[in-house]
Amino acid sequence: MLFVAALLLATATPALAAPQPNIVILLADDWGFTDVGAYGGEIATPNLDALARAGTRFANFHVAASCSPTRAMLQTGVSHHRAGLGNMPETIPPAHQGKPGYDAVINNRVVTIAEQLRAAGWRTLFTGKWHLGKTPDKLPLARGYDRALALSQSGADNFEDKPNLLLYDHADWTEDGRPAKLPRDFYSSRFIVDKTIEYIDAGASSGKPFLASVNFIANHIPVQAPDADIARYKARYAAGWTALRKARRQGAIAAGVMPADVGLVTMPTTDDWAGLSSAERAQRARAFEAYAGMATAMDREIGRLVAQLKSTGQYDNTIFVFLSDNGPEAIDPMAGFNGIFARSYYNQRPDQQGRPGSLTAIGTSFASAAASPLRGYKFTASEGGLRVPLIIAWPGNKQLRAGAVVPAFAQVMDVAPTLLAAAGVAPQQGQWQGRAVEPMQGHSLLPLLTGAATRVHPEDEALGYELAGNAVLFQGDYKLVRNLKPYGDSVWRLYDIMRDPAETRDLAAAMPARAKAMAAAYAAYARAEQVLDMPPGYEAPKQVAENAQRDLVMPRLQRSLMAAAPWLLGVLGLVIGGTIAWRRRAK
Repeated sequence: MLFVAALLLATATPALAAPQPNIVILLADDWGFTDVGAYGGEIATPNLDALARAGTRFANFHVAASCSPTRAMLQTGVSHHRAGLGNMPETIPPAHQGKPGYDAVINNRVVTIAEQLRAAGWRTLFTGKWHLGKTPDKLPLARGYDRALALSQSGADNFEDKPNLLLYDHADWTEDGRPAKLPRDFYSSRFIVDKTIEYIDAGASSGKPFLASVNFIANHIPVQAPDADIARYKARYAAGWTALRKARRQGAIAAGVMPADVGLVTMPTTDDWAGLSSAERAQRARAFEAYAGMATAMDREIGRLVAQLKSTGQYDNTIFVFLSDNGPEAIDPMAGFNGIFARSYYNQRPDQQGRPGSLTAIGTSFASAAASPLRGYKFTASEGGLRVPLIIAWPGNKQLRAGAVVPAFAQVMDVAPTLLAAAGVAPQQGQWQGRAVEPMQGHSLLPLLTGAATRVHPEDEALGYELAGNAVLFQGDYKLVRNLKPYGDSVWRLYDIMRDPAETRDLAAAMPARAKAMAAAYAAYARAEQVLDMPPGYEAPKQVAENAQRDLVMPRLQRSLMAAAPWLLGVLGLVIGGTIAWRRRAK
């Protein structure tokens, strides 16, 4: 994510006496804050929970509110605006496309962690969702990775070589820059880990450490899971989203990742569970059963990767980083105009949700529960959109604390500097291989991991963020935030997110001087990052639909009409000929 200050590793970063570590980044897609068992959720994630016990959980970690901006910052340690992802292809308004910072793909002014580690002697491996560009110069091989299985798009089917047909006309999977062949028994999480293990093992004889960036498409739409995983949660969510939201709040408190008095908001987009018909309740509950099953299936594959590293003696000297790219997805593809196409392309019977051939989504009400006890979800600048789980574990390094919870503020641009520091690799500082580049902007989190410090972001540091008009200024324990429609009313609000992470008490009126100063700091950030104002009437979900209709639906209709043109002309000719013949006979 984020940000104004370009402070690097000048923070006191402890030296770690250890061999060059392997690094495994495990990036989940659209997971809520309490989707992980170790964060208080009910979904079975035993392997992530084990990593949490071996390492450190961050309770106040922030990313961007949608996928590719987060991925750009994770890969580079540079803000998404400076990396070219001021907005992503699916949500960018046409008027912004190509403006400075709005390339909608990763630009050449940033350097990835893979490029820096490869130059220092690491093998670099990428598997899964990329979403930072699809041309050869933007794919992982061109950005520092030796091997790469990559999906260039925001998501795809999990059981077939098929895209999300509402957004794309094909699933753009590539391997080492060439079209990838998916196996007959393809399931996305399993295939991604299969390839990760294959790449790690293939280079083991080199003796070099490795970076493996493992990027799942679970739990992105379409939400799909093996039948056995869905069945595990049968009737688990029959009480609905309000009950789940309350249970997760208590779970987060018990897990130590939320304060005991944290609030519990009800989003205005949350429906009344009791007011739904029994059929509607069954459909919604089944969707979240599939969601939970998909998360458990992903966790199982993480366990398989961990087991392989243990069996080869590499586990202890591997740094594991787990995070989600943003909060839970609330868009429902069955709503509005898209619902017509969804029913045409997919089997949308309630009992088929989560199965092959379906297009399942959990919708706004369950998305709000997945982020519990936080306000908001994906796309919003509320905590439910930005605050996600972060687990960092280095099992064999006894200088790092095990089982700790860090309440201090952290953000996704901190991850790359942290890993470089742990690896003993000096980060680029504005120069790379003879050219000027954007310097890394994050802070190393090692002082938090060792217990040497209680915060790495100074209390007076102003950290800005903006995506699709939804904007934030973080400073110390405070957050100034504005959400545009349909997520808010464009009013700036001030919260103490250390004491009130659920954003229940707006302090703007009580602390006008702070609100004013933070608004001025945000304006300075927006100027420095060349943030553009959104066009009048802009709403992210509407823009997704409009871009899809322009780039996909209309070309499909045109192709269909062109393909049907000979047949239509033949029919028209018969009609005209018949009409002329009839008139002649009538005379």
